[in-house]
Amino acid sequence: MAPTRRLLAPDFADDLQRARKGDDDAFARLVAPLRGPLHAHCYRMLGSVHDADDALQDALVRAWLGLSGFQGRGSLRAWLFTVATRTCLDLIAARGRRALPMDLGPSSEHAAVTDQPRDDVAWLSPYPDVVLERRESVELAFVAALQHLPGNQRAALLLFDVLGFAAAEIAAMMDTTVGSVNSALARARRTLAEKVPPMPQQPTLRRIGDERIRKIVEAYATALEHGDAAGLVALLTTDVTWSMPPQAHWYRGLPAVTDFAVRLPLATCGNWRHLPTAANAQPAVASYLRPGPDGPYEAWSLNVLTLREDRIVEITSFIDLAVFDRFGLPLSL
Repeated sequence: MAPTRRLLAPDFADDLQRARKGDDDAFARLVAPLRGPLHAHCYRMLGSVHDADDALQDALVRAWLGLSGFQGRGSLRAWLFTVATRTCLDLIAARGRRALPMDLGPSSEHAAVTDQPRDDVAWLSPYPDVVLERRESVELAFVAALQHLPGNQRAALLLFDVLGFAAAEIAAMMDTTVGSVNSALARARRTLAEKVPPMPQQPTLRRIGDERIRKIVEAYATALEHGDAAGLVALLTTDVTWSMPPQAHWYRGLPAVTDFAVRLPLATCGNWRHLPTAANAQPAVASYLRPGPDGPYEAWSLNVLTLREDRIVEITSFIDLAVFDRFGLPLSL
């Protein structure tokens, strides 16, 4: 008996035929439902929204030019994720991995008052909050841990654990063997087990509830705006960490974090205002600073908060004005 071929929906088949003849509108319709998932995949692979933008654009150009390679026998989803994954692997080979301050060295016990930005490091960047089926797959700790994996392990793990492709499909996508895919998966999972917290943020956030999260975010912003050290400390776990890429120094534990907060953001930086937002499927706060007594509050940092129970266990403050544009946030208040 001849193998059964998958029947294509009439509109899909028509758009595919039109796209092969050079109709870019038809191609846009074909890829539109997958643009968001493809961009999120590129971000997980690369740890950078800017790099994900580049990778997705390059992948779609490759797909457009190589559309004859898709015969309609398999799924368009698998084919496009193949193109995107290979594009990301090329970028990883060329650009290396993204980092957070804790990847560079040990934490500091006291505030580094003269800390200077490091422009020689490719820093991890936050991801605007989007609707995803697997929100834990863009959480900051998970994406940061992925950066410690070689490209092939990173790709295999994401394609299998996040996107649900079978090992045989991944082997075809990466032009390797099923045995190699399984080996890459095993090694990747061992590394991630050492670097990713055992409990992802999503169950924690669901347990806390939206109203309590809103109050935690509001209390964090209020403490900074009022210079309230006691109010800030009351929100933190004893093993809290605070990092501020692109500055290399970071702090672990309540004494070190308190010393940093009291000597810098709560005292000498100026006056603060904040806007609540979300990043990496986690609560976040956009900080605006006014150094003097008057004038506008200017964009300063995007602070991604990681929670444990109803306390903040990690603050990652991304000091990068480009982040505000990507998140649709104003540059001044």
